[in-house]
Amino acid sequence: MRINTLFKDFLESEKAGGFILIGCTLLSLFLANSSWSDHYLHFWHHHLGTNSIEYWINDGLMTIFFLLIGLELEREVYAGELSNIKNALLPISAAIGGMLIPAGIYLFLNYGTETQSGAGIPMATDIAFALGILSLLGNRVPVSLKIFLTALAVIDDLGAILIIALFYTKTIVWSNLIIALSIFVFLLILNRLKVRNLILYLLCGIAMWYFMLNSGVHATITGVLLAFAIPFGNGDEKSTSYILQHFLHKPVAFFILPVFALANTAIILNSDWHYALSHSYTIGIALGLLLGKPIGICLFSFLSVKLKISKLPNDLNWKSIIGVSFLGGIGFTMSIFITLLAFSDDEHITNSKIMILVSSLLAALIGLLFLKFSFKKQKNEI
Repeated sequence: MRINTLFKDFLESEKAGGFILIGCTLLSLFLANSSWSDHYLHFWHHHLGTNSIEYWINDGLMTIFFLLIGLELEREVYAGELSNIKNALLPISAAIGGMLIPAGIYLFLNYGTETQSGAGIPMATDIAFALGILSLLGNRVPVSLKIFLTALAVIDDLGAILIIALFYTKTIVWSNLIIALSIFVFLLILNRLKVRNLILYLLCGIAMWYFMLNSGVHATITGVLLAFAIPFGNGDEKSTSYILQHFLHKPVAFFILPVFALANTAIILNSDWHYALSHSYTIGIALGLLLGKPIGICLFSFLSVKLKISKLPNDLNWKSIIGVSFLGGIGFTMSIFITLLAFSDDEHITNSKIMILVSSLLAALIGLLFLKFSFKKQKNEI
């Protein structure tokens, strides 16, 4: 019951956060293209210490977002959809397909070019946006479909994290990385010794983040490592993991992700902005999100069921899976985040952001309309 309550709170915070993300994105685009543009853009590039505000948001605050993702994944593994291997294999298969096919499409168009490093951009799903759009359909949505989308998006985010660690690390300072990993091992030992002092874990987490930041590996990886070091116990309201996850939901949904959106969607749209959509890398992003995602999710889900690797829940049908697979094409937060790591050229970053926004909007509309008519038809048939 307590786990169900936490899941309900998670859905409510995520879907509300999705709508706030939309509002912040529109506000950011408006301010970036208004008479306040210079002041607005200058604010995000203003330096705090040695780096800009935008940098601290992307490398600092987003670490907390990844900490929450890690805690959610930990709960799914120990007590949620992923705790039962038969149930887990359906969203796992869907997530794998939803990462491989988009990346394959992108690489087909960009392999051997200077933009091939953007292959990770269309692989991600924005869980806040996706759940926010799904919530517009109200109680017509089966609970198992919400769980499927949540598990799919969480696994997707884990895949994105691994991609960041493996492919977007350029130079490694081994001394700092070894110190960071040593702190992680120390935390695992504390976990095994059943030490539950959350403050101790957080202080060590900050130290691990500092050394990871200076190791060359993206600092946000610290969030996921810290999550799996924090004791889960039996997952009840008194467990260290539950306390931290419950505490982080609202700050992440209502502050961190909106601030990330404000800082990273400040895009100046010139009169010829639509030409940004005609490059091989932007076409790769669009096709990856709008075609690769639904094809990959549906194909791998179908194969896993037909090969009896997994099973389709009783209250779901393939039309529901197809509809949700389009919502999986809402890349937004994670896609923009990976864009910042994949490219260093401002033009590539701006053009990619524009295509991510356009593609995510189209994916949301297609998925919403498909599911709406699908549920309506089911209701009429009853």
